[in-house]
Amino acid sequence: MKYRDQFERQVVREDVWIPTRDGATRLHARIWRPADAGSDPVPALLEYLPYRKSDWTAPRDAQRHPWYAGHGYASVRVDIRGHGDSEGTPGDEYDAQELADGVDVVNWLAAQPWCTGKVGMFGISWGGFNALQIAALAPEPLKAVVTVCSTDDRYDNDVHYTGGAVLGIDMLAWAGTMLAFASRPPDPASVGTDRWLPMWRERLDTLQPFLHTWLDHQERDAYWRHGSVCEDYTAIDAAVLAVGGWHDPYRDTVLRLVEHLPADRVRGLIGPWSHQYPDRGLPPGPAIGFLQETLRWWDQHLKDTDTGVLREPLLRAWINDPVPPATSYDVLPGRWVGETDWPSPQVTWSERALAPDSRTPVLVRSPVHTGLDAGRFFPFGNASDLPPDQREEDGRSVCFDSEPLAERVEILGRPRVGLRLDSATPRAHVIVRLCDVAPDGSSTLVTRGVLNLLSRHGRDKAVEWTPGTYEDVEVELTGIGYAFPPGHRVRVAVSDAYWPWVWPHGERGELRVVPADSAVHLPVRAAAEEPPIVFEEPEQAPALPVTYDRPAEPRPERLVTHDVAAGEWTLEVDPNYGGSRTYPDGLRYEESARETYRIRAADPLSASAVSQWRIRLRRGDDYDAEIMTRTELRATAADFVMDSRIEARANGETVAKRSWHHTSARTSG
Repeated sequence: MKYRDQFERQVVREDVWIPTRDGATRLHARIWRPADAGSDPVPALLEYLPYRKSDWTAPRDAQRHPWYAGHGYASVRVDIRGHGDSEGTPGDEYDAQELADGVDVVNWLAAQPWCTGKVGMFGISWGGFNALQIAALAPEPLKAVVTVCSTDDRYDNDVHYTGGAVLGIDMLAWAGTMLAFASRPPDPASVGTDRWLPMWRERLDTLQPFLHTWLDHQERDAYWRHGSVCEDYTAIDAAVLAVGGWHDPYRDTVLRLVEHLPADRVRGLIGPWSHQYPDRGLPPGPAIGFLQETLRWWDQHLKDTDTGVLREPLLRAWINDPVPPATSYDVLPGRWVGETDWPSPQVTWSERALAPDSRTPVLVRSPVHTGLDAGRFFPFGNASDLPPDQREEDGRSVCFDSEPLAERVEILGRPRVGLRLDSATPRAHVIVRLCDVAPDGSSTLVTRGVLNLLSRHGRDKAVEWTPGTYEDVEVELTGIGYAFPPGHRVRVAVSDAYWPWVWPHGERGELRVVPADSAVHLPVRAAAEEPPIVFEEPEQAPALPVTYDRPAEPRPERLVTHDVAAGEWTLEVDPNYGGSRTYPDGLRYEESARETYRIRAADPLSASAVSQWRIRLRRGDDYDAEIMTRTELRATAADFVMDSRIEARANGETVAKRSWHHTSARTSG
């Protein structure tokens, strides 16, 4: 990593309030810009988040916003309404108010005397989501977007549902996280010592758990179509640089954007990365000079400078070379390839029956704890994020192996598996994993896919299965770039359980698959001589001098236990978002979280998930805020059952104590 603190233009920083159209609510913003921008205006770049610029994202903000400012941009970080230091109360994720406020911010920035009138938006995850969504609203000043680890489809490619199935692990975990995050107070240093407590009380009084809404909408309805730019790609006028990682759950969005947006206004980049900016150097690498890449995008579209970005391949993608299974890799071996079109003419579909000579149905009835070795849904670069050796998972599944490969086989795209099957119950799931099996028997997960059979005829409807009837269904796996080496086998593993990623249906069932009538379809990329793709080394502004605590009592990030007598499996997860730390301005931020997932053998209705958080913020003698939250999800045969509570204290005294109980009928889940 190269750190740079000297730039062509001197950088100044200021905090400002930005008005919104309702006339009563202001958003708090931090602006880094060239000191001479008043006489020599510059374009503006906006990152718009609920994650609090005063503390949570401050280290990350310091890496990139001053860097952009030094290169001739006003780089702006805004807290969303009701979060961080902004006024108002928090709403649902990506609601109409959030997007309308974002349009107001874009227009306000364009009107400032230090701005040329052109604006770009960038962000990772939430900030990447709303950058795309605001681009679809087409405010005139917004000319370019860099969206990282984001989605164009809020229903089928986010933290709530996958393949029409309830995402047990992140539906609950992210709802619990956002309950804790939305409960945090503003910073007195920004809003004033006399205002922070009344503002906090107002937030806490109006707070509602997201989980209720998410489980009230179990099919793809108008709620999920809102903010899903895949509903109308033509609405996006801004130029889009879409970035993802093969170890991030949102990577398919990059493939869809480069397919559906005009080629003169989109470029895609997919590396080996987790859910992180590609320059941070967090596992798995290699990291790249991402800020330099984005600067070329900004200069091209906001300064009308020909930087050559539109002569780059439409899609630059990393092909992973094979590695033994592990839960973390500092750097993965592989290479960059470029595609001038997507779908690519270099990629052809190779079809292979799972077992060409076997027409006898095979029984699939996986133990309910199948999936405990799935790894983290959102890898963040932690030591336990990635799936371990899949041999135990394979043993709980039905596996179909190829013969040892005679030559290297590279795939790029979204594999799919067609299955001829019957379900013994009206409701069931099917999960397919694609694995690379080495000669020693070790099994590395390459990619996977989920299908809730209720949604096999469309995510907008729930159609129960008629037991005793065979149908053809297709499971689309998440995209991947991967090279299978000679001598290895390609394994297709099929299960009907994947806990806690997939919340089980209420009835224990089984599937019968006809191997000869079922096939795996691999997007095979032809080997060819092609020009090398290279990136500069990572470069950032100097790091913020934050002091991070070592845990007083270290605990595992992921711990699986099995109570043999009770037949109960427990997964305990520490999401490890950064822990406790002290900031240069004296702010002390303490954070502790734990997720617990339980299920008992042969009893899908025993499934339960709990998220617990404790956050404390303090500075000096007059600012001490503490938040404790607990969110629990369980289910009966008919309903999902949710219980949530928060307790908030200011300087040791209770500010709010709230609890919620909610049920949602199991329409698809």
